[in-house]
Amino acid sequence: ARKAKERDDRSILAGVPPSLPALTGAYRLTQKAAGVGFDWPDAEGPAAKVREELAEVERAVAAGDPEAAREEVGDLLFAVANLSRKLKLDPESALARGNLKFRRRFEALEEVFRERREPISDADLEAMDAVWEEIKKRERRKS
Repeated sequence: ARKAKERDDRSILAGVPPSLPALTGAYRLTQKAAGVGFDWPDAEGPAAKVREELAEVERAVAAGDPEAAREEVGDLLFAVANLSRKLKLDPESALARGNLKFRRRFEALEEVFRERREPISDADLEAMDAVWEEIKKRERRKS
């Protein structure tokens, strides 16, 4: 009986090891909390939380407070992991796909500048962004 009581006193979050990658850990923590009803009824709740946290990041940046910005970015990423869970998407695989898409587009950007015989490091952001947008348009036409 004593062991059962000890188990009852543990947090439901105890089963989520802190050694998990942070994004996966956030997803699992929100799963556990949702399991006891600490959850929004639909995806609009976590989506609103993402917008709220982004606004808090912007305020911390505007205030010139890097420590607050770090904390708020952490809250934003946590909220995004929760939104991912609510949409039944694995945040790690979603981010991995996002990373691959960025890599593909950036490598295409580099190729354009190589073809132009212009070092990408000499290009300004406006020139790079124009090429980036063209790459995105090409991808949309292909799909």
